Amino acid sequence: MIKAVDLRKAYRILNHGPTVLITSAHAGKQNVMAAAWNMPLDFDSPKIAIVIDKNTYTRELIEVSGNFAINVPCRGQAKMVLEVGSSSGRELLGKSPDNKFANFNIATFSASKVSAKLVKGCVAWLECKIISEQHIQNTYDLFLAEVVAAYADSRVFSDGHWHFEGHDDLRTIHHIAGGNFMVIGQAFKI
Repeated sequence: MIKAVDLRKAYRILNHGPTVLITSAHAGKQNVMAAAWNMPLDFDSPKIAIVIDKNTYTRELIEVSGNFAINVPCRGQAKMVLEVGSSSGRELLGKSPDNKFANFNIATFSASKVSAKLVKGCVAWLECKIISEQHIQNTYDLFLAEVVAAYADSRVFSDGHWHFEGHDDLRTIHHIAGGNFMVIGQAFKI
């Protein structure tokens, strides 16, 4: 059910402001973190903007690899998103070789153009390469990236549009603080 998305329409994956999972990898190390501050920036070629705090392990891996992936989780993954967003990959390093992935039983599959893994069960994925803008990265923790590959679950995203009818558990989630999330028309808390 995973289908490639026309890169000219890839910006639509983030156009509604979902909470995302950022995956990163370099030299055999990998991490995943939750992020709510992300947005499409351009559509030809597709670009995104995302805030990644300078103290995160994910950022450390992104800065050395030059790439990352955005995974768009769904309501069925909200508990895992909260767990991932409430823990530090750096603190889990000594506990398992795949830190958060192993600790929270997160299944992945290989990306096609970046070193980061993609999270299974999400409803969309963007493979991204950093556009180096050191001033805004260092001053505002803001990263710009070009989307080099995009995929989505065709049950809920096709022809460049989201359509969740009949798939409530696949609706994207929007973190609104303190473990509270919203989906279109329905709020829930873990």
